[in-house]
Amino acid sequence: MRKFIAGLAMAGLVAGPLAALAQDTKFAQLGQELPTPNTYRTASGAPGHQYWQQRADYTIKVELDDTNQSITGSETINYTNNSPDVLSYVWVQLDQNIFEPNSMSNLTRTAELQKDIPLRAVEYMTREKFDGGFKISKVTDRSGKPLHYTINNTMMRVDLPSPLKPNQSFSFNIDWKHNINNQKTLGGRSGYEYFPEDDNYLYEMAQWFPRMAVYDDVNGWQHKQFLGSGEFALPFGDYKVSITVPADHVVAGTGELQNASQVLTSTQQKRWAQAAKSDKPVVIVTQEEATKAEKDKATNKKTWVYQADNVRDFAWASSRKFIWDAMNVNVGGKNVLAMSYYPKEANPLWGQYSTEAVGHTLKTYSKHTIDYPYPVAISVHGPVGGMEYPMLSFNGYRPEADGTYSDRTKYGLISVIIHEVGHNFFPMIINSDERQWTWMDEGLNTFMQYLSEQEWERNYPSRRGEPQDIVEYMKSAPNTMVPIMTNSESVLQFGNNAYGKPATALNILRETVMGRELFDYAFKEYANRWAFKHPMPADFFRTMEDASGVDLDWFWRGWFYTTDHTDIAIDDVKWYTIDSQDPAFVNAQVREQQNKAPKTLSQQRNLKDIPKTLVEMKPQLKDFYNSYDPLATTAADEQSYKQFMSQLTPEQKETLNSGLNFYEVGFKNQGGLVMPLIVRMQYEDGSEEVVNIPAEIWRYNNEEITKVFITEKPVVNFELDPYLQTADTDLSNNYFPRRMAPSRFEIFQQQKDNKNPMQRERATSSRNTTSGGR
Repeated sequence: MRKFIAGLAMAGLVAGPLAALAQDTKFAQLGQELPTPNTYRTASGAPGHQYWQQRADYTIKVELDDTNQSITGSETINYTNNSPDVLSYVWVQLDQNIFEPNSMSNLTRTAELQKDIPLRAVEYMTREKFDGGFKISKVTDRSGKPLHYTINNTMMRVDLPSPLKPNQSFSFNIDWKHNINNQKTLGGRSGYEYFPEDDNYLYEMAQWFPRMAVYDDVNGWQHKQFLGSGEFALPFGDYKVSITVPADHVVAGTGELQNASQVLTSTQQKRWAQAAKSDKPVVIVTQEEATKAEKDKATNKKTWVYQADNVRDFAWASSRKFIWDAMNVNVGGKNVLAMSYYPKEANPLWGQYSTEAVGHTLKTYSKHTIDYPYPVAISVHGPVGGMEYPMLSFNGYRPEADGTYSDRTKYGLISVIIHEVGHNFFPMIINSDERQWTWMDEGLNTFMQYLSEQEWERNYPSRRGEPQDIVEYMKSAPNTMVPIMTNSESVLQFGNNAYGKPATALNILRETVMGRELFDYAFKEYANRWAFKHPMPADFFRTMEDASGVDLDWFWRGWFYTTDHTDIAIDDVKWYTIDSQDPAFVNAQVREQQNKAPKTLSQQRNLKDIPKTLVEMKPQLKDFYNSYDPLATTAADEQSYKQFMSQLTPEQKETLNSGLNFYEVGFKNQGGLVMPLIVRMQYEDGSEEVVNIPAEIWRYNNEEITKVFITEKPVVNFELDPYLQTADTDLSNNYFPRRMAPSRFEIFQQQKDNKNPMQRERATSSRNTTSGGR
């Protein structure tokens, strides 16, 4: 209903702090939640002037047993203590021990039995029968003298012969071996795949050697047990790794190949040199060469030597099935070799897309963070669906046996390569603690993956990043959710919590809360500050605020520390116009409203059922009021109006005659998460306007507020979040007047066609050819 604002007393209608409820914690600063700044980590989010981190350098020799699917290795670790602390022991990660029959991971795994269980699921449940885990044969100092060590599940403490003081180094040796898991049946982040058609294996090796744990200023030793979800916290160092394999195997490894002349043919070396200058993929090992190796199976061995500087880990892959292609990518004026290794079963999909996706990722990530600093970036296809290491990643997806593939497979391949290669930046370079905070690498990387996908192809079908894609998760039952700020091993709905929600939060920050210019600058500043260092959540939160000048504590609190969701409703709308005090104008408006007002049901029926009222039958009952018109303008009314107008200033007269519309709109926060209000108003003439209101509008009352909108044209409807920017979980209450929110349902055919579109097209073309094209 339209209402009138009397005279010029409009300001009193606008609700202010005095009318608000008491402030609660949603806009409280993150004080106790964040650690106290110090000389190692500053209040701005930058490393302090006394920041330090440890270093671990490795020399490793390993040999692959292609007959028994195992490796045997020896390593020398040179550990440097850059901390101000004296260390009496060091901790080493034994991640392969997750496959030990009595590992904590095996013993604490929960499962449910059903009537029908896939064979692969049964194999996975019986993984404790696999003789996995490290077999440590000796731990010695540089001179070969045994060191005392204690193995605690996936961690090993090595006691030092004398305390390791600040700025001192200590070298020690470890010899070990372990069986390689069948990744297709036992899962894991590495393993082998067996190809029965040609009786060959493809190996993807990760977490394959004892690795130093991180010792830092926040946690001391990060030696939380590896249970399967929380990945790895690792120090930086230089690696020299010698990998002995069957002579016909092709080996991909972290870093640069040091002995190409000993492991590649002269023709392959020429192709490799050509690839280093080409902006298109050049095949170094061809499919024909790989197929020949599959059949011949060499019995002698070769050793591939790789060198990697300033990396936090080392991974490799080996198979005689590998096709190998590469191309040059210019990143910030530096040449980087983008490469892919894959079996023939991956073609034609991998040959067309893999290396191009690697190069695209390096360019887009470098634009938003730091220039990619390493000399190579590799994508390997094998049994691991997606896993990341410095300069090298394992990626899934392959076409059907006939070479066709669905669009889901195509985009799945491109997305997983972007994601896993992108992990070079988070956390391989911006080296966060994955064991504790999965979101700091997976969430930030998924956000960057979304940006890269959108630069790959217009309207790329990204799975995560857009606010509407996280809505179903945000509506989950409270007992199935935990805050993002939860230890990695305790996260529920892992993919949504650690990947999707933080990625969506960053996209909302960029597009809706901060704007692209402020966000991009701050995000890039974070990457530059913490490249090759160990950032913590507080360092990210503080840097984003410090570099942008935007107070985001309310955002971190809501999105990262709670399980609240966005559900803001338009509760009510009241329409006011100014009472101009002109009796003729005001009375005419009131008369128009009365004439347009619908008759009640009783009034309509009385017109028929009561032919004449008593007064109509007896005119003598009429008096003054039967002919009185309260809306008729009198001389007294006109005189009063003239006197009122004579007291106004020109500006007040202009306001009085402006014809402005005042809308008091009520909003309710039903989901608990405070967010900006994006309000679209559609006017009577068909035009529209969008108003963006910062989230701080909720600072005095987190549950319900009113806002006055002043417009020159009448508004016919209001809509909240018209561009789906805030992950609002209920769109039905975002409209005034109310309207039905769109929904979808799918119609399933009783007989599902399992062919992908390429196969159906081929079948159709074949039928047309057979029938003469008719």
